[in-house]
Amino acid sequence: MGRILVSTLVSLVIGLAVGPKFIRWLRSRGIGQNIRELTPERHSAKQGTPTMGGLLILVSALVPYLIFGTKTVIGLVVFLLVFGNGAIGLADDLLKQRRQRSLGLSGKSKLLMQVPLVVIAVFVALHFGGADVRLTVPFVRAGLGIGLFYYVFAFILISGFSNAVNLTDGLDGLAAGAVAVCLFAYAGIAYLRGETDLAVLASSLTGACIGFLWYNTHPAEVFMGDTGSLALGAGLAGLAVATGTELLLLLVGGLFVMEALSVMIQVVSFRYFHKRVFLMTPIHHHFELKGWSETKIIVRFWMISALLAAAGFSLFYISHLHFSLPGF
Repeated sequence: MGRILVSTLVSLVIGLAVGPKFIRWLRSRGIGQNIRELTPERHSAKQGTPTMGGLLILVSALVPYLIFGTKTVIGLVVFLLVFGNGAIGLADDLLKQRRQRSLGLSGKSKLLMQVPLVVIAVFVALHFGGADVRLTVPFVRAGLGIGLFYYVFAFILISGFSNAVNLTDGLDGLAAGAVAVCLFAYAGIAYLRGETDLAVLASSLTGACIGFLWYNTHPAEVFMGDTGSLALGAGLAGLAVATGTELLLLLVGGLFVMEALSVMIQVVSFRYFHKRVFLMTPIHHHFELKGWSETKIIVRFWMISALLAAAGFSLFYISHLHFSLPGF
């Protein structure tokens, strides 16, 4: 428990201490955000805000994990997913800077780059890390076995969450705050399972997100970019795979599911019925166009994320306690 708490504190302090110098470095290099056209008009004021802040998150989390983590196989699998997807996001961010546009790598290119990364990670997790192809259902001991289809399922989960966090990262601090809450829940889940290395990694990422959030809250001094959003989304899904809580992630990370579903619903509705369900997606933009202030949306979405993460952790805890009792 001591290593878990200290790793959180160390990553937080690193983020707070390095943040100002890192932001100045980004400004000196002219590394700024290019705002998409399909966003509310008031977002134009954010043009040029330093981006690629995901590098700060990754470095802040890396140091305490290397110091306090025991580097188990399953822990290194999640580590690979976090930093591998961070590298993909970094390539996307660099391409945006080179083109001076909001479009970097195509969605198809990102998926193709994620395929070998996920396949290798899942293979190692299943054959050397103690992961299981059975999907755990709360209060059901046997689980749901899906065999080799698990590779497909894991890819959908990891790729889906990395992109869902990316979609959520549209308001100052929204994604960083929501991810921090979910990572905190997964640090607790890993600890209850006796996976201390995973708990250290999750807590290191939690502290790094909070340290970054200090500079990312409205009005943001820096954005995480795809470097951060892809890494953190993949990290969440990787922790779910590592702890056998893939289905529970849909509850713990329910805010990101909601954001992604809003986009899917909008696309299907407009394509087949020529009608928009929302004023704009992802859904946080819908509420912006409804007249809600950015701060109100962010705080309320944080509250939703916290409630869902707490519900997911509570469900895991009760189920874990249930199977720990004699006779079960």
